[in-house]
Amino acid sequence: QVQLVESGGGSVQAGGSLRLSCAASGYANTRHCMGWFRQAPGKEREGVAAIATLGGTYYADSVKGRFTISQDSARNTLLLQMTSLKPEDTAMYYCAAARSNGNCYTWWYRYAYDDWGQGTQVTVSS
Repeated sequence: QVQLVESGGGSVQAGGSLRLSCAASGYANTRHCMGWFRQAPGKEREGVAAIATLGGTYYADSVKGRFTISQDSARNTLLLQMTSLKPEDTAMYYCAAARSNGNCYTWWYRYAYDDWGQGTQVTVSS
């Protein structure tokens, strides 16, 4: 059974840092793409970053150089280290998995993902 559970959200001032975690179960022996998305009120859900089982990390232009996605060797935990946070980073952040997409093809497309976590809120104040 696959399951994704996010944690680590919170409130921080601009310029601060947060680390999001996603506990993933059911993906240890599969080729897949794991991604982070975010959705602010009144806006579309957008891809933030993704990591491919077959290698490679991908980032939205808006977070390049500030966010880092990583995954532990057992593929049990997906991390998103966020630094130099800005008020525009405020959103609900979701962990997602695209099964059988080991290359993270179209990683930024929300409908390419099969499974989603419940989300964790990140609020950045100016």
